[in-house]
Amino acid sequence: MRRQAIWNAVHEVGIHTRAVEGLIESALVELSELQSKLVQVSNVAGVSYSTLQESFEGVSATINDLVKVRSTMAHCHEVFVETKEKIPGVRTTSWGDGDPCCGSIAHTDLRVVA
Repeated sequence: MRRQAIWNAVHEVGIHTRAVEGLIESALVELSELQSKLVQVSNVAGVSYSTLQESFEGVSATINDLVKVRSTMAHCHEVFVETKEKIPGVRTTSWGDGDPCCGSIAHTDLRVVA
């Protein structure tokens, strides 16, 4: 029962980590499209560079900040994976099939230890 509760909690962290990473990626895509639209408005409206420059710089700064957030989140994900190896019930003792060139000698099923 405890092992299942631990596994469920760790699984939820993994699901939410991927969800947050997806949100960051989506925000980057949306901001890039917004930046593109600002250039389009500038071209279609025939306004000077200075008219939309402050808005363009704001979107660019937000993209740069979000890229830094993406890096921080990627590091968090790495730490989560490393930390998982220290949690009873979710530590990996072996992982899948071995190198196909080594034949069946390297074949080991995935085992989880408590």
